[in-house]
Amino acid sequence: MKTNSSVNVGDYEALAELRYHIRRFLRFSEQVARNAGLEPRQHQLMLALKGIPNGVRPKIGEVAERLQIQHHSTVELVNRLAERGFVKRVRGGMDRREVLLSLTPKGEKVLRDLSLHHRDELRTQGPALVSALTRAMGSKPARAAGSSRAEKKSRNESRRA
Repeated sequence: MKTNSSVNVGDYEALAELRYHIRRFLRFSEQVARNAGLEPRQHQLMLALKGIPNGVRPKIGEVAERLQIQHHSTVELVNRLAERGFVKRVRGGMDRREVLLSLTPKGEKVLRDLSLHHRDELRTQGPALVSALTRAMGSKPARAAGSSRAEKKSRNESRRA
């Protein structure tokens, strides 16, 4: 599969539009987390922890990878969440040195409420985000606004040749 290495004005517009919709959603997410008394990264950690796939051990290193942050930053987030009663540490089964993370009932409730808000926002804003993503991926060729008739005619003639 050959990749087209050219970038036109429509491509830039599509990428900018996608970035705009992502940023709008992230801004919404940050504000909703703050309204719930959490820093955005604390909410992200709780969501990453709850959303770890079956069979993956919920350890600091795994959460750090999912958040794309350093191990020590993850430890600090966990410490703050544990102090507030949202997250707890549990010693592993066979290896007592292993520390596993889990949400407390209080953490579960806050995360559920935040997730409901996020789902509602995605139902409202999701179609525009999906459309922007589709356009940016090039699934529907983007064309520069204001293309002249001569340019369109030339493209059509070259396709027929």
